[in-house]
Amino acid sequence: MYPENTLLAFKKAMELEGLEGIELDIQLTKDGQLVVCHDERVDRTTDGIGEVRQFTLTEIKKLLIEAGNGRYEQIPLMEEVLELFRSGKKLKDNLKLNIELKNSVFPYEGMEEKLIDLIHKNGLQDRVVYSSFSALSLEKIRKLDARAEIGILDTKISDCLYKLKGGCGANALHPCWCGLDIPKERVSGYAVRVWFTGHLYPDKPTGNRLDLAALEQRGITDVFLNEPEKYV
Repeated sequence: MYPENTLLAFKKAMELEGLEGIELDIQLTKDGQLVVCHDERVDRTTDGIGEVRQFTLTEIKKLLIEAGNGRYEQIPLMEEVLELFRSGKKLKDNLKLNIELKNSVFPYEGMEEKLIDLIHKNGLQDRVVYSSFSALSLEKIRKLDARAEIGILDTKISDCLYKLKGGCGANALHPCWCGLDIPKERVSGYAVRVWFTGHLYPDKPTGNRLDLAALEQRGITDVFLNEPEKYV
């Protein structure tokens, strides 16, 4: 209902009752600022063209994200999201913030240090889950914060487990919902948060509702959804 990875979408999500948390994606600008954007390029979601890393913060803030009815959003700073998160009434209700480090295509130098420093400055280290497709990045997170909650991303849950052989010490597995290729008994000690592909703003709503009970029977503990208002 609202453009992804924007302050508007996060604000609307925080108003929902029963939501476990909010997922977002971060990258670095040309001048080293943490910004929230899913794609490595800005083409799909904004009126600009190019890679996030090619823009300075000033330049990327000039890009517009259409939000309907003549409204526009901007690519937010991670710090702006944290300000919104801390000011929301849901903070006291243990709302989580799942931050995906988008560094598997471009390994942004220093991203982990900047993020950990920002989270600790805001006193939110107990509310954050760090995730990435890059096990090396998550190993850095673990070294920077021994108590960090970490979710390893991959398409198949077996590949998530394989990545655990490194030093990231993930607490959770974040596979695609269609990638549960091993018995649930083998992952019973982990949170299993699955992601779905599909509906994105401004596509029309799907009109469908997943059978969450059936997913739970398969060992899934949490789901990342683009239409949470249908479930809470």
